[in-house]
Amino acid sequence: MAEGTVRITIGSSTHVGGRTTNEDSIDVQTLPPISDGDQESEGHLMILADGMGGYLKGEVASRLAVETVREMFVEDPAGDTVPLLKQAFRRANERIYSNGQGGSPPQMMGTTLVVAATRGKYATIASIGDSRAYLVRAGRLNPITRDHSLVADQVEMGQITAEEARESPHRNILTHALGHKAKLDVKMPSVFELTLLPEDRLFLCTDGFYDVVSEDDMLAALLAGPPSETATALVELAVSRGSSDNVSAIVAGAEAARPRVPALARRTDVAPRRIPPEVLAVAGILLLAVIGLLLFLLVL
Repeated sequence: MAEGTVRITIGSSTHVGGRTTNEDSIDVQTLPPISDGDQESEGHLMILADGMGGYLKGEVASRLAVETVREMFVEDPAGDTVPLLKQAFRRANERIYSNGQGGSPPQMMGTTLVVAATRGKYATIASIGDSRAYLVRAGRLNPITRDHSLVADQVEMGQITAEEARESPHRNILTHALGHKAKLDVKMPSVFELTLLPEDRLFLCTDGFYDVVSEDDMLAALLAGPPSETATALVELAVSRGSSDNVSAIVAGAEAARPRVPALARRTDVAPRRIPPEVLAVAGILLLAVIGLLLFLLVL
């Protein structure tokens, strides 16, 4: 295994939170290994979507988004990750939009979507909407994605502060999402690429989480245990804080991978070699000659 390779472990959790139905959809998949020179790179696919559109419609939109991304990677598991993700987002948008327009009367439905695909130590993150991806490195929480929302634009233009954005009545107004238009904006999705280091953690979550949990509490929880436990603990934390929305989280931890040392082969089908009798006889004669010579020298 090459130097710098990491092993990924993942935990995920979702909860209805303050709603009566869960319109979030999440999925975690292991990707088939891809040969890279003299080694194979293992991969993982993490998908998280927060549906919108009222009773059942949001649930349908988020499920279609997750299914589409998963299907794209099944169809082309060795494909180049960035164009594969962009194509998956576009296909998901078309499916969701068509599903909403196919009703009578047509109904608006949509979903956010954030996806992280890893190949060995390399990670690619794609997003649309306000579901987020974070990276924890060296004890610090670093946002990867930027919300596609009205308040995020206002913060970037200096019209309001980040604190004001958290309390704004317009904080749930999205500027981009899947399913709201027949064609996805050419700038979407936003794509980010990074190299994972040992002890890094990737964190994907819906707005039902970060609306009620501060970044300091988020970081403390992310560092408190293994990913399998951390994801559940984070969701439970948001629910205990009174989140009024569905709450979902996926946590991936990178660990230094131990090099695989091949075991030495040992043949068990070969019988021990036997020394021929004539060789033993010659050796005996030589031994006696040596002993005789030593005795002769001693007498002298």
